[in-house]
Amino acid sequence: MSFPTPLSKKLREALGPDAGEDLVTWLQEMRAEHDEKLASIHADFAELRHEMQASESRVVERIHKLEVTLGDRIHGVDERIDRVEVCVAEVKADLMRWSFVFWVGAVTAIAALAGVLRN
Repeated sequence: MSFPTPLSKKLREALGPDAGEDLVTWLQEMRAEHDEKLASIHADFAELRHEMQASESRVVERIHKLEVTLGDRIHGVDERIDRVEVCVAEVKADLMRWSFVFWVGAVTAIAALAGVLRN
């Protein structure tokens, strides 16, 4: 972007032709340097944005793999819990059966003892 002509003329008149020209040249160089730095910053941000998108896709992929792995593990745990529930039910049935046998035996023994003591 060039320096406005009327301002350039006024600077030359106020500062003298050499100092005014030097100031205009310096301002133009500063403007060019600023534009270069701004372009560099824009390029850096574009690169950063690209890297962040790549990182995001990697993170999403890892999360998906973890979800699949966790789902498989949960399914395996569910199967084990089902087997444990079956085993507990079988043990419970056995305990009830044996409790009944011992209860009948105890009642029979008490009845026999009562019959012996009565006579």
